[in-house]
Amino acid sequence: MRWTSKLAAAALLQACVTAPAVAPEPGAPIEARPPVTILISIDGFRPDYLDRGVTPVLSRLAAEGARAAMRPSFPSKTYPNHWTLVTGLRPDRHGIVANKFQDPARPDETFTTANDDPFWWNAAEPIWLDAERAGIHTATQFWPGSNVAIGGRKEKTSDWQAIGGARPADWTQFNQSITGAQRVDGILDWLRRPIANRPRFLTLYFDAVDTAGHDFGPADPRTLEAVAAVDRQVGALVDGLAAQRQPANLVIVSDHGMASTSSSRVVVLGDIVPLDDVRLIETGVFATLVPLPGREPTVAKALLAPHPHLQCWRRGGFPARFHYGTNPRVAPFFCLAETGWLIEKAAPTERFAKGAHGYDNAAPEMAALFIAYGPAFRAARLPEFDNVDVYTLLRDLLGLPPKPGVDGSDAVFAPALRR
Repeated sequence: MRWTSKLAAAALLQACVTAPAVAPEPGAPIEARPPVTILISIDGFRPDYLDRGVTPVLSRLAAEGARAAMRPSFPSKTYPNHWTLVTGLRPDRHGIVANKFQDPARPDETFTTANDDPFWWNAAEPIWLDAERAGIHTATQFWPGSNVAIGGRKEKTSDWQAIGGARPADWTQFNQSITGAQRVDGILDWLRRPIANRPRFLTLYFDAVDTAGHDFGPADPRTLEAVAAVDRQVGALVDGLAAQRQPANLVIVSDHGMASTSSSRVVVLGDIVPLDDVRLIETGVFATLVPLPGREPTVAKALLAPHPHLQCWRRGGFPARFHYGTNPRVAPFFCLAETGWLIEKAAPTERFAKGAHGYDNAAPEMAALFIAYGPAFRAARLPEFDNVDVYTLLRDLLGLPPKPGVDGSDAVFAPALRR
């Protein structure tokens, strides 16, 4: 028997012997609650934040469960990696190739993180759809793409409602003004439901660490304050689950890390290529460019020559280790900055010291967090692995069969799982 099958059997056994739920009225029967799986993303959380002395809850979960530094997919941006975590496909395959990109089929439109048109998302199915088809109720307290009607369509891009498609049974539209504490309360409220419509797979998303990291840099005390605040919110979730006597397998991840940036480390794109010869889609950690008609030879000669602190590639010419650059949504030219540097159209006019991500996914600063804690896990320090593997772990925890054709494997988790 494969260890994944053994895990499914163990989960079924745990469902029969788990602790009762909230204390019942005198004489009322005690409900035995099966474990739920909660996927928690702390956007922009570097694994070494656990070593800063401000994360008593997360550090305890890491010590008592499984912990690893996880390698994000390239590019190490938010939306591509969140979609990888729930589809098991790298960005080049699932189609969310950056936070901002274009598609040759719609040359007059640009995808941004506010876009919920299924057209951009339909190349891959997230795990909650397979779970729902298997009779597993799902709920997402924010997750990029969870508000999209996957498999549906819009008659016009401006339509607020899609035709057809499917979402989690319960989902909430992202709103940054909803506090971390309110997000935790939302998870706990869902778990107070009667078992008939109580979710068994849930997602929870925190963005405060990423926001602080961008604004102040990863070493700034204000970023560590955000880290400490999220740690308290995870503690509130753990306490709330205990009060409900709800066993839970927590899979706590980040999408990427964070690197320090400075106004003294900026490559001026206008000094390399005439900006009148290109249409810029994105600048910053990387620049994506489309040559204007007739200017491709000039642009190629300028960009593909060696340059300090950045390297450029044509679509299709990326290093193989990136697993990136064949999707037609990748821009014709892609220039990646050296870690800690930025690419901008012009030199900055004001001094700054901030943070950014999107760099080479093998850079230590881009490493992502992974903690797994709950009845399915035992204490283990795992080697670094690719974040495409998380999807396979989630399927195992939910008792879903392996999905053919995905990019990840569950083999790395074997030492951490109770057989």
